[in-house]
Amino acid sequence: MATREQMLREMNLAPLWRLRRQDRVDTPAAGTGQPMPVAAPPRVHVMKPAAPAVDAEARRTRIAELAWDALAADIDACNACGLCRTRNRSVPGVGDQRAECMFIGEAPGAEEDARGEPFVGQAGRLLDNMLAAIGMHRQRNVYIANVLKCRPPGNRTPEPAEAESCRPYLERQIALVGPRLLIALGRSAASLLLGTDASIASLRGRVHRFDGRPLIVTYHPAYLLRTLPDKAKAWEDLVFAKRTLAALRAETAS
Repeated sequence: MATREQMLREMNLAPLWRLRRQDRVDTPAAGTGQPMPVAAPPRVHVMKPAAPAVDAEARRTRIAELAWDALAADIDACNACGLCRTRNRSVPGVGDQRAECMFIGEAPGAEEDARGEPFVGQAGRLLDNMLAAIGMHRQRNVYIANVLKCRPPGNRTPEPAEAESCRPYLERQIALVGPRLLIALGRSAASLLLGTDASIASLRGRVHRFDGRPLIVTYHPAYLLRTLPDKAKAWEDLVFAKRTLAALRAETAS
């Protein structure tokens, strides 16, 4: 008959760890003539093997084939990083799924985490006003998403590993929407998308590229709520974005 250790090895639950203990000899308790109770044997701790690491390339390939509904469900079920344990709701994105213009922020905040939709607080209302000023709307020819689909605790800056885990979802959203122009909202989003630590000031006013698509950088609406003088610069960026979008349309038509 197989021993317990052999059975555990067969089920891939070895190695078997035991705490060391010294043999004890029962001695009579003082004044009783009775032996002292023998301590219970120590527990046997079985070390289970760690869950197999997810093949990042296989995961990226799988996500790259998802349709909209399956993509949202996959984001909601994702446990690729620890943010799934601290969030309330996942925040995939919102807007026109065939938009020409896609706005990308850094990560959801508290209100977004509660409602499951990006840019719904004060920053979201400011973004809506900014869009309206150039004849856009979050449900018409605009799609809005974040690099991260879950809120980092305390709205801290996303860690590189978290951004990398979410990157396949953003790439799939961009592929499904097929926007002519991407607009990064804020320095953090720009850094994550462009792989640079450059300042907003040095990135504004130019057309960059993300996965071959034109990308423009502007300020995050939450920053503008705290720094009102830079609203004028954000307006310049939106005018530049509208002009760039018109040029991209003309290129396609010619």
